[in-house]
Amino acid sequence: MQDGIIAEAPGAPGLSGRWTSSAKSGVGTALDASSRVWFTMSHGILNEIYYPRVDTACTRDFGMIVTGPDGYFSEEKRDTRHRLRRLADGVPAFWITNTAIDDRYRITKVVLTDPRRDVLLQAISFEALQGAPSDYRLYGLLAPHLVNAGADNTAWIDEYKGTRMLFASGKGGTSLAIAASVPWRTASAGFVGASDGWQQLKHTGTLIPYARAANGNVALTGEFDLAAAGDKPFLVAVGFASRPEEAAHRVLASLGDGFEPARKLYMTGWHAWQSTLESLDRPGSNPNINPYRVSTEVLAVHQPVSFHGAAIASLSIPWGFSKGDEDLGGYHLVWPRDLVETAGGFLAAGAVENARAILSYLRAVQEADGHWSQNMWLDGSPYWTGVQMDECAFPILLLDLLNRGGHMTPEEKKRYLAMVTKAARFIVNNGPVTGQDRWEEDAGYSPFTLAVEIAALLAAADFLDEHGEPEAGRYLRELADIWNDEIERWTFAEGTDICAELGVKGYYVRIAPPDTADAASALDGFVPIKNRPPADTNQPARAIVSPDALALVRFGLRAPDDPRILDTVRVIDAVVKVDLPQGPLWKRYNGDGYGEHEDGRAFNGTGIGRPWPLLAAERAHYELAAGNRATAESLLATVEASASDGGMLPEQIWDAPDIPERELLRGRPSGSAMPLVWAHSEHIKLLRSLRDGAVFDMPPQPVARYQKAKTTSPVYLWRMNQKARTMPAGKRLRIETRRPAMIRWSLDNWATQSDLNTTDTHFDLHQVDLPTAAAPQGTVIHFTARWLDDETWEGQDYAVTVV
Repeated sequence: MQDGIIAEAPGAPGLSGRWTSSAKSGVGTALDASSRVWFTMSHGILNEIYYPRVDTACTRDFGMIVTGPDGYFSEEKRDTRHRLRRLADGVPAFWITNTAIDDRYRITKVVLTDPRRDVLLQAISFEALQGAPSDYRLYGLLAPHLVNAGADNTAWIDEYKGTRMLFASGKGGTSLAIAASVPWRTASAGFVGASDGWQQLKHTGTLIPYARAANGNVALTGEFDLAAAGDKPFLVAVGFASRPEEAAHRVLASLGDGFEPARKLYMTGWHAWQSTLESLDRPGSNPNINPYRVSTEVLAVHQPVSFHGAAIASLSIPWGFSKGDEDLGGYHLVWPRDLVETAGGFLAAGAVENARAILSYLRAVQEADGHWSQNMWLDGSPYWTGVQMDECAFPILLLDLLNRGGHMTPEEKKRYLAMVTKAARFIVNNGPVTGQDRWEEDAGYSPFTLAVEIAALLAAADFLDEHGEPEAGRYLRELADIWNDEIERWTFAEGTDICAELGVKGYYVRIAPPDTADAASALDGFVPIKNRPPADTNQPARAIVSPDALALVRFGLRAPDDPRILDTVRVIDAVVKVDLPQGPLWKRYNGDGYGEHEDGRAFNGTGIGRPWPLLAAERAHYELAAGNRATAESLLATVEASASDGGMLPEQIWDAPDIPERELLRGRPSGSAMPLVWAHSEHIKLLRSLRDGAVFDMPPQPVARYQKAKTTSPVYLWRMNQKARTMPAGKRLRIETRRPAMIRWSLDNWATQSDLNTTDTHFDLHQVDLPTAAAPQGTVIHFTARWLDDETWEGQDYAVTVV
């Protein structure tokens, strides 16, 4: 132990760990499997650094502190004006300039990762704008949150091969080491809020050299020797490994090679990938940013080369500064829906191999019963436990998109037959009611989920036909037709107050309760638009309006000029559209509670939902489908103008009056996730759709079947888990059961009766059609079942009335 070093820092275990701002100005990584480090930035400093997987955060943030004469104290992230730009279009390597608000100093740094090692590099310059450099002292302050946790970290100061370094290890066995190309003048390990470097420098102006802070929320602080750097940039390296010695080795190796070789290799990798993409570039609202290349780089950063095919939703934790270790996942998880949308963005940009990798990954993480987890870690381990039917259908649509594009060989397609069959079986047996809507909230009949399910059934039918299973394909098409016929009965509300208020016949609701026969009979008590509170989450189903209904057009089930769609568009715009400085944006639905509170406090389980740029891009696709190209172009500009100064598209935009002290400005990103990968993917698809003059990822099967051929179903479906009480006149009643059965039925209250046996559907269901098409209105169809596997009776009669 060196003289003056104090062995143990006081104040264990420190304050409870918290994450940091979700408003990222940039994200980056090297396109090389040898480098398993990802970084995020906001407020001019590094935030979370991820290792060895993109779902594993290892730091909270890493910024600088400047001290000087007369008790001068300045923190880089709070007390400077930040400017960020990329070293080149489409390359997530960043040049950052932080100029003190009082104009006393400037810090300049270039940030990227070493493509050959698990090391993050910063080339840093310090400039005294007032006085001499010797008047100031510069400190680096890093908060380890190893393995997604601020608790149970240990930090210490030690040497490796004669080089003094700052170390930390987490409970999960991951370690980091920090060193620079200039010596440390002093260094300290402390507990956050008690003995960390910020507390010491802020309150005493000096740094006490604590050697170790064990098992708590810790921080590492080191003073850089500015005199040794002179007027040249110095290099700071943060290395990661399972053992601290290996992390230290990687740091020394990167420092030894120097910054320039790493920069050249990093840039070469990104330039090579970007050169393979479609040319969808066009000027944006920010002359220093190419929005298309920003979106492509965001997609690629979130898809780790070292974990084939996976991609997370965002390298952020929404409202992270208010969240701690209880939120392990944040948005750095895999959502199958977001993943398929990401694949669509890759395909639109021409990155076919990236999209193919996603399909391969989805096949590997499919559950045995055919569904995909609501969200998961990279290895497929579920995080939340819900099941969403659209997430079980989207992978089929991705396969169809790749197949139609000629991107799959016959042998490859055979390897996906089991995946498609299992997924279709799960949809058949568990749809059409969604366990939750696409926002992970309510269950019921959702136009969005229905559109995805039906489109996926038709795509799966084509795929099964192609592989010699026409009977299975026929069944899927028939089921799709049955569900398509019911969409309006399930989700289209008529005769409500809102219809009278806006002069429309009806509209598609966001979601209808699963036990409701039709949307118009959903819970009453509608609140007129003008009198509706901003976050009324207890409104009846037919009062809830969402842009989700336009999925019926996006997935080809309804024409954009269908009168019901046009009426719904009017309602959507009256209820959830928000006019902002950059143009119109839309909220997810009225009464949404996912967003900041009215006073700007972070979402904490309740709040007020804000408008989403993603939904403006989706609306632009509708406008393009409707032939309104100019409107679609205008919405593209609105989406791009909603991005941060670094080009990141946020989840939500603040739509209330400015609250500067909370960094909430009208028309600018809120504290939700940023970047949202799904939004960047939709942006790329919109660019491609505008170039092609048609919606890029609209499946053709529903368009051909329901818009052109006007196909309807001659049957009405009854199942044990969907016991219809009525059916339309003129249709056969189809009964489906889980077990083979003989159905005994009657049209005259059992005065006469007939027996029919079910047949196997090949999807774990058995079906029989009762010849009821000629039954007049008012007829009551009675039936029961005898189970053929054990020759027992159901023991209950069922009745369906023809209406």
